[in-house]
Amino acid sequence: MVDKAIKEFGQINILVNNAAFQMTRESVTEIPSEEWDHTFRTNIYATFYLTKAAVPHMPPGSAIINTCSINAFQPKPTLLAYAATKAAIVNFTAGLAQSLAEKGIRANSVAPGPVWTPLIPSTMPAKEVTKFGEQGPTARPAQPAELAPIYVLLASDEASFISGAAIPVTGGRPVI
Repeated sequence: MVDKAIKEFGQINILVNNAAFQMTRESVTEIPSEEWDHTFRTNIYATFYLTKAAVPHMPPGSAIINTCSINAFQPKPTLLAYAATKAAIVNFTAGLAQSLAEKGIRANSVAPGPVWTPLIPSTMPAKEVTKFGEQGPTARPAQPAELAPIYVLLASDEASFISGAAIPVTGGRPVI
């Protein structure tokens, strides 16, 4: 993917790592080892490997935006593998921001609360899907388009002093 972008554009100015896999499990004993590995490969390994490949092609002023989750701060017990990977993304991003500061490359993460995506009905029991997002102050999940403005801001020059942050987009649900 990085090679294709370099061939087409000559450099990479913005990298958004937004891959995710989750599966609801009632207990840690129910998580198959293969699923644990798949979750980490999809959610954190992909973020690491894409970032590693892209950074040499990123000029000063570039931005890396990683998607974490409110689960990084408030882990849902039925999403142990997913929450662990999202916490790893927060930590990876904070360290990455410090290590890339000399190169003028910013790194931040976005921590969405409940967002209505195809992942939800495909990975949760039907009874949870019907109530998905109702527990927050807005009593509804976000639509993906409601997260777009924070990604646009973090990718822009207006965010030139924002680096190392995990920015919650949670519909009012605090992450601190």
